[in-house]
Amino acid sequence: MPRKIAAGNWKMNGTEASLAELAALTANHPAPSVSVLLCPPATLLARMSATAGPIATGGQDCHAAVSGAHTGDTSAQMLADAGATYCLTGHSERRTDHSETDAIVAAKSQAAYDAGLTAVICIGETLAEREAGTTLAVITAQLDGSVPATANAQNTVIAYEPVWAIGTGLVPTTDQIAEVHAHIRAQLSDKDIPLLYGGSVKGTNAAEIFAVPHVDGALVGGASLKAADFSPIITALENA
Repeated sequence: MPRKIAAGNWKMNGTEASLAELAALTANHPAPSVSVLLCPPATLLARMSATAGPIATGGQDCHAAVSGAHTGDTSAQMLADAGATYCLTGHSERRTDHSETDAIVAAKSQAAYDAGLTAVICIGETLAEREAGTTLAVITAQLDGSVPATANAQNTVIAYEPVWAIGTGLVPTTDQIAEVHAHIRAQLSDKDIPLLYGGSVKGTNAAEIFAVPHVDGALVGGASLKAADFSPIITALENA
C-alpha cells in the first residue's frame, strides 16, 4: 500500500518567527503515524530541518543542473545539504509564473532523484480544461511528460492539484477527485506511488477527501502555515 503523507507548502511565506509553528506542530504530533512534510521557503529550510524532529522537510523547487551560472536558483544537491529529503516539482504556480514545461519538470524531478530526494510531482488541470472536458487527457499528458522513467514508490509522490481549486476555496466534488485519482492510479498501476490531493484542503473537509479511494494524503497550502490549522488535517489522515 502507498504510504500516507500530509505535506505542507508554505510557498513565499514565513520568516524565522514562523518556526514557532513548527515547534507547535511537533508538540502536537511527536510521533505521527503518517509521514508529515513541510516545504518552507529556501531561506528557512536549513533552520527548519535542524529542528524538525519527526517532520520531513523539502524544497519548493530545484534547478535541473547540479551547479553553475544560475543566479537565484537552488540545486537539488543544495537542498539535500540543507537537510531536505523531498522537493516539490511542477507546481502549477511554477508552471504558470515561470513557464515550466513538462520536460523541465521531468528534468528537475530527475535531478531530485539524483540528489537522493523524493520528488513531489504536481499535476492538474485549469478551469478552462475542466469545463472543456479534457481533464483526464491533460492529466495523462502531464504524467507522461513530467514523470521520469526512473520514478518508483521510493523516489516519487504525485500531487493532483486542480489549478482552479488552489487558494480559491473551491473544492472538486468527491466524485471528481475519485475519477482523477483512479485515472492516475491506473496510469501508474505498476507502482505504489503515493497520490496526494491538493487544493483548498482544510481541517473541515480533510476526512471526507481522505475517504476517497486512491487518495493517500494531501498537499496543503495556506492551511499548513499554522499548526492549529495543519494539525487537524494530519489527525484526519491518521484516522483515515
